[in-house]
Amino acid sequence: MASLSMTVNGVAVSAEVEDRTLLVHFLREQLRLTGAHVGCDTSQCGACVVHVNGRAVKSCTMFAIQAAGDDIVTIEGLAKHGALHPLQTAFQEHHALQCGFCTPGMIMTAADLLRRHPHPDDLTIRHELEGNLCRCTGYLNIVKAIRAVADAA
Repeated sequence: MASLSMTVNGVAVSAEVEDRTLLVHFLREQLRLTGAHVGCDTSQCGACVVHVNGRAVKSCTMFAIQAAGDDIVTIEGLAKHGALHPLQTAFQEHHALQCGFCTPGMIMTAADLLRRHPHPDDLTIRHELEGNLCRCTGYLNIVKAIRAVADAA
């Protein structure tokens, strides 16, 4: 067992974890933040994306102890003061989801994309989403939603 402290969605947390506990399992099982999904167990799908120190990371690819001292933001922490994040609103308005399983990871990836590339073209958006799989939508409306937020900025 190892002790760790980190900030999650603006709140300081401390816990005891087994060395082998993945960040996604720590968030879901110990903190009950279930927005990051476990989809593939192979880091292929991107359903588990969270922000670690401002960067999109597949939380199934790192141990919780590796995030000790870090600032973590999950999909639950993206909304501020009761208002949805613009990407959350855009995904809703542009019907960029069907089953919703991939949506948290898509939105977290898109937020990081727009931080790094505030005005991406569609090719850049599609390239940046390559690590996120959606089995329902065909990505067209996902790209439209991200484009809408970029165009509004």
